[in-house]
Amino acid sequence: MTKQYLALVFLLASMVWLPCAGADQYGKDVAVSLCFTPGGSCTDRIIKEIASARSEILIQAYSFTSAPIAKALIEAHKRGVKVAAILDKSQRTAKYTSATFLANMRIPTYIDGRHAIAHNKIIIIDGSTTITGSFNFTKAAQEKNAENLLIIRSKEIAKAYRENWNDHLKHSERYEPRY
Repeated sequence: MTKQYLALVFLLASMVWLPCAGADQYGKDVAVSLCFTPGGSCTDRIIKEIASARSEILIQAYSFTSAPIAKALIEAHKRGVKVAAILDKSQRTAKYTSATFLANMRIPTYIDGRHAIAHNKIIIIDGSTTITGSFNFTKAAQEKNAENLLIIRSKEIAKAYRENWNDHLKHSERYEPRY
């Protein structure tokens, strides 16, 4: 068996046995694809998913400095896709961040400062695809780190992540770039 197959089996088994509310409610219509770094083209996979978006992209990110991902979001925004981002408070002061870039391109950008770290790495696309995992939206995640990315196709899972995104939006503040 390949490492990826074993990782998927472990992941799916863990999802069933984890003591999480509603862990068994997602049914059998869930498709998962995986990407690992180093070696995998996770950034390219994210860009491909963003390019396929038709109506909405919601992002939560701890560290977001990837220019290719930010540019893909801008392109989606320009085609009329609703894009919004919730970022960790560290993005207010980080030297290189996509917060200012997104906000300057008129993409609603928010800072979740309620938590010690808003450590989410999530992209929800069109209410049916969820991208998550340890993969930060950074060049280092793609080129230097050992990270993982899951692309989950499930309306039920996307709905749960969207509800969580909305819960965090309620206590987040609109990001205003400082010049």
